[in-house]
Amino acid sequence: MTSRPQAARTRKPPGERRAEILHTAARIALDEGLERITLRRVADELGVRPGLIGHYFPAADDLVSEAFAHAAAQEREALLPPGTHEADRSPTARLAGFLVRLTGADCLDLSRLWLNARHLSRFKPGLRATVREQESLTRTALTGLVEEGVRRGEFRTDDPLGAALHILVTVDGLGAYANDDSDSDSDDLNHPALQDLALSVAEHRLALTPGLLRAAAI
Repeated sequence: MTSRPQAARTRKPPGERRAEILHTAARIALDEGLERITLRRVADELGVRPGLIGHYFPAADDLVSEAFAHAAAQEREALLPPGTHEADRSPTARLAGFLVRLTGADCLDLSRLWLNARHLSRFKPGLRATVREQESLTRTALTGLVEEGVRRGEFRTDDPLGAALHILVTVDGLGAYANDDSDSDSDDLNHPALQDLALSVAEHRLALTPGLLRAAAI
């Protein structure tokens, strides 16, 4: 009786394998929450042994922190692409797209992830540092967009950072209700005043005509 030959295993380069692990962990975080990230869970998703995941991330908390950073960075680059990639779009259109998408249903998982990360960061110093870093990067990106809008004469403000902070704190405030899954028309959280709150705050801080950002996002 002859034995069946086993398929040869392909060893991936370390950089590729590490990126694969992070991508998988980030997807779990977005879909189910950071608490669901374990070495075994990621290993099961990839069809490998947990020891392989532990080789790249000996501590599960390190994997959780880096998975959050990976997910947050990917979403930020999609929502606020660098200016060099957006040369054909005005700052007004880019800000409108950022706010409409970020506060819409398509980014609900992202809002939940940030809510989740901020809660867990109370107990995980590494994650707390990562959350602060990602907040700073988003602040810098949005402040840069506001500054560009001022230079082009589209926005008016003497304090681009202050305007960016007002906008982001409003977005975070709305995100605090990300776990509310009520879709009833009578639910107070579905009030029209909240639907465009972030847009209204941005328009007020940047001296824009009310309704301009919603129109620019279409």
